[in-house]
Amino acid sequence: MVQASPAIASEGTQLMLQVSGLNVYYGESHILRDVDLSVASGKMVCLIGRNGVGKTTLLKTIMGLLKPRTGQVVLSDKPITDCTPDQRARLGIGYVPQGREIIPRLSVKENLLLGMEARPEGRRGNNEVSEEIFELFPVLKTMLGRMGGDLSGGQQQQLAIARALMGRPRLLVLDEPTEGIQPSIILEIEAAVRRIIETTGISVLLVEQHLHFVRQADWYYAMQKGGIVASGSTSELSNEVIQRFLAV
Repeated sequence: MVQASPAIASEGTQLMLQVSGLNVYYGESHILRDVDLSVASGKMVCLIGRNGVGKTTLLKTIMGLLKPRTGQVVLSDKPITDCTPDQRARLGIGYVPQGREIIPRLSVKENLLLGMEARPEGRRGNNEVSEEIFELFPVLKTMLGRMGGDLSGGQQQQLAIARALMGRPRLLVLDEPTEGIQPSIILEIEAAVRRIIETTGISVLLVEQHLHFVRQADWYYAMQKGGIVASGSTSELSNEVIQRFLAV
């Protein structure tokens, strides 16, 4: 059995996100079991595990889309367990769900501008996309007038991340951002996420199966049967853990 390592938080570490004792049910089915997880400010944390172990359920609970039966979610020292999803977005959580959820009949620019609704002050008639977005995802600048539904999967994923960034989040939550995307685009998304962290100080929590992307993170948590069963620095991610939680 792989033992869980000490939490990422150490004395003096500033936490952007802290999840404590989460228990989540679907009806009477116990899905998340006493989950503890932390994301330090300006760090990237990857949640790994096979399909069906509760990773997406955990992200949805962090976003307020699911309500825990017990436990607490704290964002930058502020308890948010009772906050609605839109309140959490305005408090600084940007969410890119599995499947991206681009609005197909809106243009790329319109999709991007929608992201501004998550800012505390809202959009306020602002119709400009910041140049920082195009520096991260240059392809979007050439496609502003195209419909979101006409983009490739990789382009839609870049658009979804960019839309979340338009809300100026402090924490970016990504659910399998490389799923179904060609390898060259995966590398571009990896590089963009690392650049986001390095240039803005945004914290990132992602669910990911792609080993190269997992290793870009500073810390990992491994899930099995709804609980955290291993954690540690990705620099020390062993072949045993990879085979146990990532290998198909």
